[in-house]
Amino acid sequence: MTAVIYARYSTDSQREESIEGQIRECTAYAEKNGFTVVKHYIDRAISAKTDNRPQFQQMIKDSERGIFDIIIVWKLDRFARNRYDSARYKTQLKKNGVKLMSATEIISDGPEGIILESVLEGYAEYYSADLSEKVIRGMTENALKGKFTGGAIPFGYIINADHRFEIDPLTAPFVAETFQRYNDGQTMREIRDWLNEKGVKNQRGGLMTFNTIQHMLNNRRYIGELKYRDVLIPDAIPSIVSAELFNDVQEKMLKNKKAPARRKAEDDYLLTTKLFCGYCGALMFGESGTSRTGEVHRYYKCATAKKHKGCKKKAVRKQWLEDLVVNQTMQLVKDDAAMESIIAKVMELQNKENTNIPLYEKQLRDAESGIQNMLNAIQAGILTSSTKERLEQLEETKRELEARIAEEKLAKPKIKEEFVRFWLMSFRKLDMSLKDQRQALVDTFINSIYLYDDKVLITFNYKEGTQTITFEEAAEAASKGNGSDLDCFTAPQKRQLLVAVFFALYDIFPLAITADKRT
Repeated sequence: MTAVIYARYSTDSQREESIEGQIRECTAYAEKNGFTVVKHYIDRAISAKTDNRPQFQQMIKDSERGIFDIIIVWKLDRFARNRYDSARYKTQLKKNGVKLMSATEIISDGPEGIILESVLEGYAEYYSADLSEKVIRGMTENALKGKFTGGAIPFGYIINADHRFEIDPLTAPFVAETFQRYNDGQTMREIRDWLNEKGVKNQRGGLMTFNTIQHMLNNRRYIGELKYRDVLIPDAIPSIVSAELFNDVQEKMLKNKKAPARRKAEDDYLLTTKLFCGYCGALMFGESGTSRTGEVHRYYKCATAKKHKGCKKKAVRKQWLEDLVVNQTMQLVKDDAAMESIIAKVMELQNKENTNIPLYEKQLRDAESGIQNMLNAIQAGILTSSTKERLEQLEETKRELEARIAEEKLAKPKIKEEFVRFWLMSFRKLDMSLKDQRQALVDTFINSIYLYDDKVLITFNYKEGTQTITFEEAAEAASKGNGSDLDCFTAPQKRQLLVAVFFALYDIFPLAITADKRT
């Protein structure tokens, strides 16, 4: 199998050696597992919290070409520091037939490994959020003092050596006149053309645009206000326009604002890539349609049935199915015994023997054998500059490998049980009315869903028995406010709705063979 390596460090304070170390560890992992590394993607001094990573984006794009099967990272936090972004990109990679692997974190291929991976990503996000919180506190203090907190410098201002705002005598008059012209009845486009005729450039040295003018007229910094997150400080910086003029402009902008065009309904399908047809095994995807009354209906449909190739699986209403799956998953999360079992499994995986040690020990034996050969050559009277250089390299390699082996033997689980429990229990506090939190629940705990006309089979990333829910129970749950439309035309027509919840019993149920193909 072919593989690529993705390496990254966050700030200029880190060094090139960080990249070299990541590449070395990832290369060793590839050799141990028989992967052929075909390319390295490296982002230097770039945070994983941003999508603006050129090499990362190129790697995601290249995954569509089928030139590699695996992406190897030193740790999962090199890939992303946000579990939602991580899930999004991994879903894209999965569609392209590419798997993400960590060189230093032992994650099994089984369903429990998905839970562990989610915990590791959560830990990275927690660390990142904690660091971000400390930065935010410092930036908030700067904002309270009227100091510049970063980002683009507003047109009309300059930042002095003390990181405070000062009025730019060259550009500020154009800001004041822009407000006055708009208040006198000129349009934004007319003001844009006037500024460009005057040769005025924006902050980036380009031409003024409609959006530039609109942003300028909405910017409350021009009346002296400085805002950082939820902190608003009036009269924090020198004002360029009066509050009266600014308010008059806002009223005119509101009157001139055209009614926004009706946005296309946003079709976010929670179960995408996890939902399969129970009859033919094909993926089910989201579709939407508009009725004569203008109402948008969203549903899941079997890919084979859509193509009229033999499967007669009926389309199912999106909201009904998603609510049912979410409710069943939350029952698992709220089960103390189930969660303790998951925690125990995660810790068991972390405590497994480190598979790096055998590789390092083999490399150490090779290095020691090479040193002995060099010493034999020297004893035989063969001593050249290259012989001496090679001996020094082997001795350095030996010392490095001995240090690695010692570190690995002393290493303990990277995540404490307390954090694992804290992280998993936090899912109980999720707000199921929020899309991103529903998505996090599904991505973490659900492996696959097989949908029939009379039942739903849910495979969780957890090993346990099965349970059944009747149609009456599901309808009762819906009546208590979960939003399910169990009486819609797409709901099962039989009185009995069987929701058999399979918890990854891959060695028992043939269904698992199909489920394994997608993981």
